[in-house]
Amino acid sequence: MQRHQLPLNALRAFEASARHGSFTGAASELCVSQAAVSHQVRQLEAQLGVALFRRLPRGLSLTGEGELLFPVLNEALDRLSQALDSLADGTRREVLTLGVVGTFAACWLLPRLADFHQRFPFIEVRVATHNNRVELASEGYDMAIRYGGGAWHGESAVHLMEAPLSVLCSPRVARELHGPADVLTQTLFRSFRSDEWQTWLAAAGVDPYRRLPESVMLDSSLAMMEAVVQGSGVALVPIPMFERHLASGAIVQPFDIQVTLGSYWLTRLQSHPESAAMALFRRWLLEEVHAADRH
Repeated sequence: MQRHQLPLNALRAFEASARHGSFTGAASELCVSQAAVSHQVRQLEAQLGVALFRRLPRGLSLTGEGELLFPVLNEALDRLSQALDSLADGTRREVLTLGVVGTFAACWLLPRLADFHQRFPFIEVRVATHNNRVELASEGYDMAIRYGGGAWHGESAVHLMEAPLSVLCSPRVARELHGPADVLTQTLFRSFRSDEWQTWLAAAGVDPYRRLPESVMLDSSLAMMEAVVQGSGVALVPIPMFERHLASGAIVQPFDIQVTLGSYWLTRLQSHPESAAMALFRRWLLEEVHAADRH
């Protein structure tokens, strides 16, 4: 049905009648007569070609079609009401709480947030970082940005960007690396995935089952990068997050070999409807990702 054909008055009459379980209760809420509400609902049923209510001696009961329409309409009217309330006094303000994996927050998101604030000053963004373990419901986040395969139970996920892993190190350490196998002479920094280095070595043509040297597991690529800058070893990290570091010359990428074990995703609970602020942030974030890809 085209938007200009939506029978808004009839839809309001149906939604109020379904909530109250009677035309009388709906009429009282809408400040019209019971006959007017009944007429509006009958017109809607005629337009749709289905019965929405069973008329009972005492009240109303939703049909299967009514059960399908009511929750969608109820949610839509609630969201519309909330949006109008936020505009009514001229002081619209919304809070958006994000849980963001630390590396993405520090290296990619935060340098761009000023643009979001400039475009949407009525949305206050609150960012909390995590180490890729986050519970949206229990921690109270509206949305989360995380690294992985895109499948999290009970959550919808929007793909943001690939995150290929490659070796980064200090210029001094790079001078000691004449081939990919030479990384095995260094301390290896890795994340919680124990197979990262084996996967990269295999892609580099090095026997992945060779005995690995000492490795240090850190829960943040930022911590790995600090160790790398100090010349303490080599790290396997997502290259897109450290382009500014590479451009500064503080670190280098000694080999072009990359492996992809996951991507960055924007997630939210499927049971949590997307608010206006969430939708604006999602669209802005995807615009920024695409703009970065073009460069």
